[in-house]
Amino acid sequence: MAENENAVAPAAEPVGEESAAAAAAAPQAEAAPEEITYHAVEKDGQVTAIWEMQGRKHLRTIDPRSRQGQEILRLYTAEH
Repeated sequence: MAENENAVAPAAEPVGEESAAAAAAAPQAEAAPEEITYHAVEKDGQVTAIWEMQGRKHLRTIDPRSRQGQEILRLYTAEH
Protein backbone atom coordinates (compact mmCIF):
# COMPACT_ATOMS: atom_id res chain seq x y z
CA MET A 1 0.00 0.00 0.00
CA ALA A 2 2.90 2.35 0.60
CA GLU A 3 3.72 2.26 -3.13
CA ASN A 4 0.20 3.34 -4.10
CA GLU A 5 0.18 6.21 -1.62
CA ASN A 6 3.47 7.53 -2.99
CA ALA A 7 2.22 7.32 -6.56
CA VAL A 8 -0.97 9.27 -5.78
CA ALA A 9 0.60 12.08 -3.73
CA PRO A 10 2.54 13.81 -6.57
CA ALA A 11 -0.47 13.69 -8.91
CA ALA A 12 -2.70 15.44 -6.37
CA GLU A 13 -0.55 18.60 -6.31
CA PRO A 14 0.45 20.54 -9.45
CA VAL A 15 4.20 20.94 -9.84
CA GLY A 16 6.37 23.70 -11.33
CA GLU A 17 4.84 25.82 -14.10
CA GLU A 18 1.45 24.14 -13.77
CA SER A 19 0.98 25.42 -10.21
CA ALA A 20 1.94 28.96 -11.28
CA ALA A 21 -0.49 28.81 -14.19
CA ALA A 22 -3.27 27.52 -11.93
CA ALA A 23 -2.62 30.29 -9.41
CA ALA A 24 -2.63 32.93 -12.15
CA ALA A 25 -5.88 31.60 -13.65
CA ALA A 26 -7.75 31.50 -10.34
CA PRO A 27 -8.34 35.28 -9.94
CA GLN A 28 -9.52 35.57 -13.55
CA ALA A 29 -12.09 32.82 -13.06
CA GLU A 30 -13.63 34.76 -10.17
CA ALA A 31 -13.99 38.01 -12.15
CA ALA A 32 -17.50 38.73 -13.38
CA PRO A 33 -17.84 38.18 -17.13
CA GLU A 34 -18.73 41.18 -19.26
CA GLU A 35 -22.23 41.50 -20.64
CA ILE A 36 -22.96 39.93 -24.02
CA THR A 37 -24.15 42.42 -26.63
CA TYR A 38 -25.26 42.19 -30.26
CA HIS A 39 -24.17 44.54 -33.03
CA ALA A 40 -25.86 44.72 -36.43
CA VAL A 41 -23.54 45.03 -39.43
CA GLU A 42 -25.29 47.00 -42.16
CA LYS A 43 -24.55 47.51 -45.83
CA ASP A 44 -26.75 49.69 -48.04
CA GLY A 45 -29.39 49.84 -45.29
CA GLN A 46 -29.63 46.04 -44.94
CA VAL A 47 -28.41 44.02 -41.95
CA THR A 48 -25.83 41.60 -43.36
CA ALA A 49 -24.59 40.09 -40.08
CA ILE A 50 -25.07 40.23 -36.32
CA TRP A 51 -21.98 40.12 -34.14
CA GLU A 52 -22.23 38.61 -30.67
CA MET A 53 -19.70 40.41 -28.46
CA GLN A 54 -18.49 40.05 -24.89
CA GLY A 55 -16.86 43.35 -24.08
CA ARG A 56 -14.49 43.92 -26.98
CA LYS A 57 -14.18 40.23 -27.82
CA HIS A 58 -16.04 38.92 -30.88
CA LEU A 59 -17.67 35.62 -29.91
CA ARG A 60 -19.48 34.70 -33.12
CA THR A 61 -21.32 35.98 -36.17
CA ILE A 62 -25.03 35.26 -36.52
CA ASP A 63 -26.80 35.19 -39.89
CA PRO A 64 -29.69 37.70 -39.72
CA ARG A 65 -31.80 35.31 -41.84
CA SER A 66 -31.47 32.50 -39.27
CA ARG A 67 -34.12 31.86 -36.62
CA GLN A 68 -31.89 33.30 -33.89
CA GLY A 69 -30.93 36.28 -36.04
CA GLN A 70 -34.60 37.06 -36.74
CA GLU A 71 -35.37 36.81 -33.01
CA ILE A 72 -32.55 39.22 -32.11
CA LEU A 73 -33.66 41.72 -34.76
CA ARG A 74 -37.30 41.41 -33.65
CA LEU A 75 -36.36 42.12 -30.02
CA TYR A 76 -34.22 45.08 -31.03
CA THR A 77 -36.90 46.69 -33.21
CA ALA A 78 -39.56 46.08 -30.53
CA GLU A 79 -37.45 48.02 -27.98
CA HIS A 80 -36.58 50.95 -30.25
